[in-house]
Amino acid sequence: MMGLSLGLVIEGAVAVLLATTIGYCIVLNRKIANLQSDRTALQQMIADLVQATTMANTAIKGLRETAVEADETLNQRLNEAERFAIELANHVNSGQAVMDRIARITEAARSSKGAELEGQRASAALRTLNDHQRRRSSAA
Repeated sequence: MMGLSLGLVIEGAVAVLLATTIGYCIVLNRKIANLQSDRTALQQMIADLVQATTMANTAIKGLRETAVEADETLNQRLNEAERFAIELANHVNSGQAVMDRIARITEAARSSKGAELEGQRASAALRTLNDHQRRRSSAA
């Protein structure tokens, strides 16, 4: 009977160990399922990160192109402004030269009129003097 009860105890121990193993397998299965779902979430997160990185790289490339275009446009406008500034300075210098010539002409005209007026005054004074001398000579 001992042999039978020892067999039964061993069978019972094996059954308990088997039940514990099955329980542990169920726990491990749940953990593996959780890890699998976490892995899927991680893969989705990595895919989203790759997509965001790609979009950021595209945006950076677009910003670089825009910056290059803006730089070229700014350089063109600066060059054009510089040409206009040089042209304006030339026009100002030409205008100043014209104003100097006009001033010289005006001054010369004033001097000529002044000389003519002085000449006319001198002639009038000579005539008056001559008339005065004629009157004296006629009265004498």
